[in-house]
Amino acid sequence: MSETPDWKQKYRDALLEMESEEKRWRQIEQALRRLIGRLCAAGMGMDPQLDDELVVVAAANRRNADAMELEKLAASLTMAVAAVDAVSPIPSVVLAPPATRWDSTCTAARKILQCLQCLSAEDAGAPSLIASLGRARSDAEVAAVLDKTAELIHNHGETLARERLQAAAVLSHVTARLEEVAGYLTESGDEARSRFEDTATVNDTVMSQVREISADVNSATELSVLQTMVNARLETVTKQVLDFRSREESRLLEHTGRAESLRARIADLERETQDLNSKLDREKHGARLDPLTRLANRKSFDERFAQEIHRSQNDLPVAILLWDLDNFKIINDTYGHRAGDRVLQSVATCFMSGLRAEDFVARIGGEEFVILLTGLAFARTLSIADELRRGVEALKFHFRGTPVRVTVSCGLTDLRLGDASGAAFDRADGALYRAKHSGKNACVAA
Repeated sequence: MSETPDWKQKYRDALLEMESEEKRWRQIEQALRRLIGRLCAAGMGMDPQLDDELVVVAAANRRNADAMELEKLAASLTMAVAAVDAVSPIPSVVLAPPATRWDSTCTAARKILQCLQCLSAEDAGAPSLIASLGRARSDAEVAAVLDKTAELIHNHGETLARERLQAAAVLSHVTARLEEVAGYLTESGDEARSRFEDTATVNDTVMSQVREISADVNSATELSVLQTMVNARLETVTKQVLDFRSREESRLLEHTGRAESLRARIADLERETQDLNSKLDREKHGARLDPLTRLANRKSFDERFAQEIHRSQNDLPVAILLWDLDNFKIINDTYGHRAGDRVLQSVATCFMSGLRAEDFVARIGGEEFVILLTGLAFARTLSIADELRRGVEALKFHFRGTPVRVTVSCGLTDLRLGDASGAAFDRADGALYRAKHSGKNACVAA
C-alpha cells in the first residue's frame, strides 16, 4: 500500500508531460499562423483579384479559423493564382518573391515540419510535407503546404487532448480502486473494534458467572441444590461461548470473502498498472528518439545538455560537436528523399560506432547532428572529431549506378565556467559556419 502515491504521481507526471506537449503544439500553431499572415502581406499588390483572396485568408487566420475553413480558402486562393498565371506573360517573375524572403519562408516552414516530425515518430505526414515543400516553386504551393501543416498540427493537438483525457480516466479508475482498498481497511478496523468489544462482553459474562458460582458454593447447604445452581451457571456460560463462536465464524467468512475479492481487485490493478507503466515507458522512450535514425532527438539532447552543463561546474570537461552534412540538399534533389534517408542512417551508424558507450549523439534537425563528449581533454576531442569526419568521408554510396561522395562539417567547443546552454551552442554553431564556408569537410574549433 505504501507504493500507491508513487503510481498516482507517475500518472500526474504523465498528464503534466502531455500538457507540456500540447503547449508546444499550440506554440507551433501560433508560429505557423504568423507565417501565414506574413506570406499574405508579402503577396499583396501583385494582382487585385489575388489581393482580395489574400485579405480573406489573412482575416480568417487572424480569427484562428479551423483547418477545414483554411483548406477551402486555400483552394480558392489557388484558383486565383492560376487565373493570374493564365493572364500574366511572365508569371514566374511576377509571383515569385525575392530570393532572400523566399528562402527564409521555406526555411521557417521546414523547421516547423521538422519539429512535427521529431514530435510524432509514427506519423508520415510531416516527411511528406517536407518533400512537398522541397518541390514548391511558388507562393501558392508553399501556402498549400502550410495549410496542410496547420491541419496536421490541429490533428496532433486533438490527439494530445484525447490522450490527456484517457490518462485522466485511468487516474480516476485507479483512484476508485484505491478508495475501495481504503474502504476495506476501514471495515477491517470496525470489525476489529467489534470483535474486541464482543470478546470483552463474553469475558465479563464468564467472569460474572464464575463469581456467582463461587458465591453459590459458599452459601449452599445442600449438595443437590449446589449442583443445580452450578449447572445453570455453566449452561449460561456455554450459551454465551457458543454464541460468540458463531459470531466469530460469521465474521471470519465475511472477512475471508472480502479479502479474496480485494486480492482479486489488487491483482487486476497491478496488471493494469504494469501495462500502463510499460506503455508510458515505451511512449516516453519513443518520444525521445528520431524515427529515421533511431538516435536521440532534439528534446532528448536539450535534457542531456542541461545535465552536462550542471556536471561541467564540477570541473568535468564537456565538449559539444555540432555536425552538418555537406551538400545534402543536392543529394535529396538529385537522387530523391529515400537516398537522403539512407545517407542520414549511414552517417548516424558511423557516429555511433566511433563513440564510447558514455558519449551522446542526437539528430537535432534535417541534416544536423550533435555529439557530447565528457571527461576528455580538448585535444583528444579534436582528434575524435577528425576521426569521425574521415569515417563519414570513407562511406561508400552508389545511387542509380553513380558513386556519391558524402562529407560532413563540424563546429566544436568546450563548455566553460559560467556557460549557459545557448552560449556554448552558439559558439559551436559559429565554428560550424566557418567550417562550411572554408571549403566544407572540415572540423573547426571555437
